[in-house]
Amino acid sequence: MLPSLSALSLQYDAGGLRILDQRWLPDREDWVTVQHPTHMVELIQGLAVRGAPLIGVSAALSLAHFAQSHRNPELLQASALQLRNARPTAVNLMWAMDRMVQEVPDFAPEGLLRVATQIFEEDVAMCARIASHGAELLQDGDGVLTLCNTGGLATAGVGTALGMIREAFEQKKALHVYACETRPLLQGGRLTAWELQKLGIPHTLLCDSMAAALLRLGKVKLCVVGADRIAANGDFANKIGSYALAVLARYHGVPFYVAAPMSTVDLSCADGSQIPIEMRPASEVHGFHGAQGSVRWAPLDTPVFNPAFDVVPRELITGWILDTGVRYQF
Repeated sequence: MLPSLSALSLQYDAGGLRILDQRWLPDREDWVTVQHPTHMVELIQGLAVRGAPLIGVSAALSLAHFAQSHRNPELLQASALQLRNARPTAVNLMWAMDRMVQEVPDFAPEGLLRVATQIFEEDVAMCARIASHGAELLQDGDGVLTLCNTGGLATAGVGTALGMIREAFEQKKALHVYACETRPLLQGGRLTAWELQKLGIPHTLLCDSMAAALLRLGKVKLCVVGADRIAANGDFANKIGSYALAVLARYHGVPFYVAAPMSTVDLSCADGSQIPIEMRPASEVHGFHGAQGSVRWAPLDTPVFNPAFDVVPRELITGWILDTGVRYQF
């Protein structure tokens, strides 16, 4: 009997795997049935499904479901490799695929589904622990600045950085969240604002370039972001803009934290210089192209520098909020 798994942006049952297409948010909640691993790769690369933990969970379930009707070990092995390579920076994806292959080397469908279900359930539990540890750092009346999206849209659970904010809010702490738009793809404006609105958490949206002005006003008591990969020395890669935010926080004397599960820690990666950084298409900076429409504001032949992620060095980090607890040294 197939399990029934449900999250804010993912559903899995006898009817297959469905994901909430985040490209349509906040205007429309459109669910897509994943047809096969190649389709999942397209959805990951197109950012229909995003967030390091959720990418790993979705890829695992995609492979497991595909195995139910395609019991060919060579095909499944190739599909696992294709999924593993879908995005180079998010280590959770590689971790999930490696675990599937290592624990079920014969690619037995029942085994793959068992491991994929465990990955889902473990992510839910890890998010809850991160939220609990992180909520202790937030005080009644705090203003919190964050970047990108780190809630239920990025994980199978309550989220990482946004999960701890949600936990503190549910503990009746009066918080105000300041969400950076997160250019060029506006995950903060489209996704985080949507989640905060659904949760009823007071919030204000700002352009990324306005963070310095906000910090100077003294409205922010803590900055917290998520991570796509944490190196062995504590450096981490996250959505582009995280490094700038960490520098600003240090200058203004505001604590800067990163919240992520232990599966994001890559001990084989010595430091941030070894983290591969995905480069995105120039069209994302020339204008905006999404489900809501398209607009271009730069000449088409304008050269563009568009890394999807940047690296925050350990010396700018106040602490690492992991599912194992808060660490102040790495």
